[in-house]
Amino acid sequence: MLLWLSELTVASFVLAYGAEHLSKKYGAKFVGRTLLSVATTLPEIAIVIYAAAGGLYGAAIGSGLGSNLLMMTLGLSIMLLIATTRLSKAPLKGVNVATFKLDKIFLLATAVISAALFIDGYNFIDGFIFAAMFGAYLVMALMEMRAEKKMAKIKQEKEVGNHPDHKVVKVEESLTEKGPSRELLKAALAFAAGTAGIFFGAEPFIHSLQEFSVEVGISVIVLAVIISPIAGEMPEKISMMLLARKGAAGASIAVANVLGSKVLNNTLLLAVAVFGAMYHGGFYANIEVNPILQYQMILVTVVTILALIPMFLRKEIGLRVGIMLAALYIISIFIQFLLPQDQALH
Repeated sequence: MLLWLSELTVASFVLAYGAEHLSKKYGAKFVGRTLLSVATTLPEIAIVIYAAAGGLYGAAIGSGLGSNLLMMTLGLSIMLLIATTRLSKAPLKGVNVATFKLDKIFLLATAVISAALFIDGYNFIDGFIFAAMFGAYLVMALMEMRAEKKMAKIKQEKEVGNHPDHKVVKVEESLTEKGPSRELLKAALAFAAGTAGIFFGAEPFIHSLQEFSVEVGISVIVLAVIISPIAGEMPEKISMMLLARKGAAGASIAVANVLGSKVLNNTLLLAVAVFGAMYHGGFYANIEVNPILQYQMILVTVVTILALIPMFLRKEIGLRVGIMLAALYIISIFIQFLLPQDQALH
């Protein structure tokens, strides 16, 4: 298992490099929500695809739940620690989260809806609902990005006006931006290599996880919740740390990335799990409820809500919130081993 975990980690590092550099060509918040979120979620998607398509439904759902648990607590905690201390190139007193109203509402809504739909298990109807919620999130993110660009353009025109020299500068800038740069090509190749490595290592990782769970007598679902995110969230953790060191703008993209990718986990990732189950068990396949998955779903939903509360109550979150989130992660991991160790995998 360690071999394939290492392979996924290296591939995730390469993917993170490519995703971060590709994102420089596009808008900040929209990139954090979409391009970077999808890119950093690819390892989890690969793990979920192979787990669900192989009939390991519990491991598939557990992997997604573990990702939310890790990044909404320890992930955000590390980001805040870096952004608000000397580890950052431009330390902040706090990270502004007031501009992420859409993401916070979507994350809260999708967390509650996904938990509610799991009462009777997931089937093809739920898969389509998750896919529709993911589509709605992308559309709203795109609409908000266009509105922000329009406002920025109006503001720029008011400040600069229609001075002839300004027009010349804008033409020169547009000419220099044409054509792919060597750095952009390098990033694209790294992104492709990382993606290939992730999809190559995901299937054997799932099989080794299953074998290890039998050896140690711990449910594969619990192992998926704890171990899978180590590899699955590696691109997000790396990109978040790099961005958090760059000051306010970088921290803003990091927050957008975390919130956006967790919305993806509650929509796209669950849709992939359901469709993978349909591939394995037929169109009417059902991801059935079992006690340990129920407890995991409740735990992760509660943790997500608790992590969001400071973001709804404050315009900025800082080191104190980071410490609270780290403590919340430790408590959550401790609770994992108090839950029933049901070895049922389906």
